[in-house]
Amino acid sequence: MDLSAADRSFLWHPFTQQRGWAEEEPIIVERAEGTDLIDVEGRSYIDGVSSLWCNVHGHGHPRIDAAVRGQLARVSHSTMLGLSHRPGIELAQRLVELAPPGLRRVFYSDSGSTAAEIALKMAFQFWRQRGQERRTKFVALRMAYHGDTLGSVSVGGIDLFHSIYHPLLFETLKAEPGDAGDLERLLAAHRGEVAAVIMEPLVQGAAGMLVHPEGYLRAVRELCHRYDTLLILDEVATGFGRTGRMFACEHEGVAPDLMCLAKGITGGYLPLAATLTTEKVYEGFLGEHEEFRTFFHGHTYTGNPLACAAAIASLDVFREERTLARLQPKLELLGRLLEPIAAHPAVREVRRVGTMTGIELVEHPLAMRIGHMVALEARRRGAIIRPLGDVVVIMPPLSISKTDLTRLVEVTGAAIDAATAATDLPLAA
Repeated sequence: MDLSAADRSFLWHPFTQQRGWAEEEPIIVERAEGTDLIDVEGRSYIDGVSSLWCNVHGHGHPRIDAAVRGQLARVSHSTMLGLSHRPGIELAQRLVELAPPGLRRVFYSDSGSTAAEIALKMAFQFWRQRGQERRTKFVALRMAYHGDTLGSVSVGGIDLFHSIYHPLLFETLKAEPGDAGDLERLLAAHRGEVAAVIMEPLVQGAAGMLVHPEGYLRAVRELCHRYDTLLILDEVATGFGRTGRMFACEHEGVAPDLMCLAKGITGGYLPLAATLTTEKVYEGFLGEHEEFRTFFHGHTYTGNPLACAAAIASLDVFREERTLARLQPKLELLGRLLEPIAAHPAVREVRRVGTMTGIELVEHPLAMRIGHMVALEARRRGAIIRPLGDVVVIMPPLSISKTDLTRLVEVTGAAIDAATAATDLPLAA
């Protein structure tokens, strides 16, 4: 079977212009070992973006492999509508034990988009059932990304992704990232109308790793208290060690009213998401059957037992392998390795929180796709990195060795050299 030809004939890839895809030779992944992806030709590539920011402990981790196989021998799927199961219960307890204080209830879904959508719907319904029907607005940050379902797109703010769908969306209020004063002006102008503020804590990933100033998250939490509105933290990308702590909000001692989890929750093995919330929000949905206070939302694969088993095993690995403690020296190394890249004449800025790294290149003509060119050059050198426009992203698994981390950054630097040298354009400072 000609896999490349079949791919071009039958597949439609996400966030991909298919015309351009058809003009390039695809990498077709056959297997993976540790932090390497291996294609059908036997070539190895460092997984420099953790398979879209979700792989945590490397591919083929024996502890997680065994947990999935063990669960497969018991039950691979059972609905949580009217039933429950051991992995779902155990994982919920483990998540509550890890989560910031006050988050006591876990609602499962299957992706970061749905986790955010659930949080929005919970916040909206919570206020309506308290008789505050004016609270229909949401505040989000400019350049926000919370997923691709219509509710999560409504609170998004990346025009490239979202503007075409504007006629389908509900209106939201947009605050300037990092500017607590701007958020307060919005909350004051719409006092009593805002159901929730939603934000990615510390760093806006899909916006190109935009980093918030220190203290901003804490200021947002205080403003939500002052204006009696809920705070939703989207930890889909930042959670499970990406920022050096289990959750990004821990850096500033902030506990939200709702928290969205996905990506790294299963160690990158299976689709699973969770929306955590407080007992206060949960109790707002309790009532008699005829009151219809139920949260009418669910998914076929809500709390899939295989995914829950993988997630429990991933949390075991965090504890047993002291993942976060062992990560700290690698974060220091990453900072040092990025210094020469930050000084590169083709690089405008390097932004980083933990392993979440964005390398913004100087401006080139849009049609040149300079970020994509850098990614292609990195592939030729044995590493997978991914551009967000002209921002090149590095976000390896937390388990990456210092040797491979060094190689990944060196390959990225060489790829920037090669791609920008080929442009024959003057580089701005």
